[in-house]
Order: sequence, then C-alpha cells, then structure tokens
Amino acid sequence: MPISVRVRDILDPKVVEVNASASIKEVAKAMVENNVGTVVVTKDGLPVGEVTDRAILEKCLVKGLDPEKTVAEDIMEAPLVTIDPESRIGEAIRLMLEKRVRRVFVVEGGKIIGSITQTGVCSSILEIAGALQAL
Repeated sequence: MPISVRVRDILDPKVVEVNASASIKEVAKAMVENNVGTVVVTKDGLPVGEVTDRAILEKCLVKGLDPEKTVAEDIMEAPLVTIDPESRIGEAIRLMLEKRVRRVFVVEGGKIIGSITQTGVCSSILEIAGALQAL
C-alpha cells in the first residue's frame, strides 16, 4: 500500500515577515523574538525574498557592513523558492536539493501559507516510519 504524504501535511504555518526597508538589526531581532532562522521580505505587501540567519552572517557581518544601516533588501535572497501544498514531500526534498536551500515556502492562492524545512521533513519521515513500525 503506497503512502502519499503531501507538503500540506507537514508544513509549518509560522511565517515571519519584515519590510524590505527593515534594518538587519531589526531583522535579527524579529528572528530572535520569533525563534526562526528565516524571514520573508515584503515590499508593498508582497513577498519579494527572504533573509536567513546565514545571509546576515555572510552578506552583512563578515563583510563589515553596519547592521543598523544595511536593510533587508540589500542582502535578501530572491526569488523565494516555493511549492504547492498538494505536492508530495519527495518533490519538496528534490527542490531543496536542486536549489540548495534549507526551506521552501508553501504557496496557495498566491499567498504564503507556511514553509517546510529539511529538519521538518526529516522529523516527519521519522514519525511516519515509527507509525508504520507500530502496525
């Protein structure tokens, strides 16, 4: 009996957004306050990219840029890597590997409804394997 797990089944609905003009200091503060490693950057209310904790290190701090003067739009990665909620998790894994990202944003009806991460996918696979063993 084949098992089909969809992206919708494992997505994390928590998505933190910051304005493109937010300073990197403000971005980092939002990450810490929300316990996330990635924020979606918006401009005029629309998602235009993402800033990761790694991008803050590599594109701002290591280069000696001032985190109070550098803004999210300056270091964001764009475009966002997205997937449909009805896609299978295997497709999400392939997309993460192909695009070399740790997170994929789930989009439905033109809106971000959540994200899935490498860690989340691994955790879900472990839960599924444990449930199957219990049968």
